[in-house]
Parts: sequence; structure tokens; C-alpha cells
Amino acid sequence: MEKVTHGRIIGIDVSRDWLDIHCLPDGQRHRIPNTDNGHVAVSDLAHDQRAVVCFEATGGQEWRLWSYLQDAGVEARQVPPAQVKAFARSLGTRAKTDRIDAELIARFLVFRPEAGRTLPAEHLRLLRALTTRRAQVVEMRKRLLAQIRAHRKSGTAELFEDIDVELKERLDVAITELESRISELLGRYRHLAGTARILRSVPGIGPVASSTLITELPELGALTGEEAAALTGLAPVAQDSGTLRGKRAIAGGRRALRHVMFQAALVASHHNPTLKAFADRLRKAGKPHKVIVTAVARKLVIIANALCKSRREWEHRHP
Repeated sequence: MEKVTHGRIIGIDVSRDWLDIHCLPDGQRHRIPNTDNGHVAVSDLAHDQRAVVCFEATGGQEWRLWSYLQDAGVEARQVPPAQVKAFARSLGTRAKTDRIDAELIARFLVFRPEAGRTLPAEHLRLLRALTTRRAQVVEMRKRLLAQIRAHRKSGTAELFEDIDVELKERLDVAITELESRISELLGRYRHLAGTARILRSVPGIGPVASSTLITELPELGALTGEEAAALTGLAPVAQDSGTLRGKRAIAGGRRALRHVMFQAALVASHHNPTLKAFADRLRKAGKPHKVIVTAVARKLVIIANALCKSRREWEHRHP
């Protein structure tokens, strides 16, 4: 794979139909269709300039381009939108257009050349697609159940009962099928199966949390605990200045993973002996519920990272 030289970077704002491109250091701009031919054009441009290509995470719209560039031997990075947004604020940039976003993405990588992540392996991309789809279907079922409760309260349940029951059954079947495919895919690869077994050994980390950790944090086991917490968005950010001491708050990170780890933390704070004792200490100290859940979630991620690094399963040790 070619490495970036002379600080040559191609920033791309990816949308469904278009790729807005900004090249550094010469400032060239292009707008090409987000199609197979457009991906070839990006690859040719990157090879001609010997540049690294970067783009934000856009909910999957960048995956086809990313995969093509990987196969073509072009170094490509996915950079975190939250960090690019913070970088834009630091420059005082308020306007937002596709062309401006492409330039900001490129300039962000100049500022943070180590930032971003490379394309995960194909089986991890498939696993991520399955876990993402499962989360979407679960959310659909959650909304449907809320509608069913509303129908019952309003006295219109009989009008919609057949439709509601049929929809719920379909969603239940879809979720079961997706979970079966996720389990089958994890079992197909020895390293993934081992990682899933290690994660599942931790009380509080179930099938959903383990598969989400594997897909959303593929760096797991190759990080420090602090890095793992930061990538998840669970590291406390100081807000101190001079004699002022502000509350610590979490920020950034990988939102889908953070949401799942909050759910896992709720379970762990009651059923994981070590983390239950930790949560009880925080509760006795008068910490708010949200602070306790966040702290437990952070501990879970740090524990998961340490176990994956040592390739050992969880063992509870009494103090």
C-alpha cells in the first residue's frame, strides 16, 4: 500500500450521489459521482498524487469507496466526524457546504496525521452490517410496541390487533434470523470466536455487547485502557480553567458502541460482583445514576480490552 508523501492528502465529503474532493497542498477541487467510475477516478487521482485519502464516517455510504480504494492499494482513512467538527470550530468555520467539508476533512488529517482508522477486514464489515441491521430492527420493534400500548390506552386496540401482531411476529423472526447469522459468522473464524468467548465470560457483556465491541472496536486488545475508553467516548473530559473546576463529561467516541455499553453497564452493576461493588461505592458517595452507569461502562470497556490483550477469560477475585 502506498504511503502519503510530502503531506499530500485528498479529503472527500461523501454523500449518496456525489464525492466532493479537496486536494492538499495544491487546493484542487473536484466533484464526481459516487459511482464505480467515480471510485476509479478517485483511485487514479490518489495514485497520481501519491496521496492518502480521508473521509468521515457517514453511516455506511463511504464503505464501497473505501473498499475499492483498499483493493486498489490506496491508503484511505475514516476520520471521526466529532473531531472534524471540533477542528472546524477551532478554526472559526461556521459555514457548511460539501466543498467546505471536504477541505476541513483534508486539513484535519494534516493537523492530526495519525487520526482515523483503516478499513476492517471483509468479515468484520459483514459482521458490522449484521449487528447494525439488528439494532435497526430492534428499534423498529420498540416503536411498534409503543404504538400497541398507545392503541390499548385509546381503546382502538381491536382495530389494529391483527396488523400489530403480524408486524411484531415478523420483526421477532427477523431479529432471531439476524442473531443466528451473527452467531454463525463469529463461529466461522477462530480468532473472532475466541474473542467473543472472552467477552461473554464477563458478567454484564452478553451476545449483543460482545458482537458490537468486536465490530465497532476492532482495535480491542491492541490499546491501552485509556485509549479504549476514549474511542468508546467514555473517557471523562476535564473542564478546568484557572481556579474554576468544572464537572467531567464524556464526549465523542463511537456512539453505537457507547449506547450498547450503557445497557451492558446496567446489567453489570447488578450482576457482576466486582462492578456491583464498584457501583455501590459510587452510590454511597452520592454520585448521580448517570455518572455511576458511565463509570461502570468505562470499567467494562477497560476490562474487555485487558482480557482481549492477554487472551484470558474473566475470573472474579474476591478482595
